[in-house]
Amino acid sequence: MEVILKSDVENLGYKDDMVTVKNGYGLNYLIPKGFAILATPSAKKMLAEDLRQRAHKEAKMVEAANKTAEALHRVELKLTAKAGKGGKLFGAVTNANVAEELATMGHVVDKKFIQIAGGTIKAAGKYTAKVRLHREVVVDFHFEVIGDEN
Repeated sequence: MEVILKSDVENLGYKDDMVTVKNGYGLNYLIPKGFAILATPSAKKMLAEDLRQRAHKEAKMVEAANKTAEALHRVELKLTAKAGKGGKLFGAVTNANVAEELATMGHVVDKKFIQIAGGTIKAAGKYTAKVRLHREVVVDFHFEVIGDEN
């Protein structure tokens, strides 16, 4: 049976993929739960039109993500955090702190799209984070954490 996925299904496919599944899986799970619709000729035509429109929007989104990536390469981000002697921070600097600081500079990035190697930062120094602006655009972003011993 052919179905068109309405949302991403793990180990099967992504939204708007047309996949072949066993009848029981399609009729008893995917379609009743709203994860898929039956791939009728009219549904296939609608899917083709949606994909054409989405391709145009996707190109614009990739272009915007590339512009943001170029801007992030030029940004010199310095985060200040309270620290003890030796540069060890009280608490930690997380992806949420980085996202918040980027927002104050005019670059809005959701915290869940920022990955800091090691998860959290507990000492002053220079660090790199991966920022996923789009499925196809991932940027290595450099920033510095400065320990404030006051």
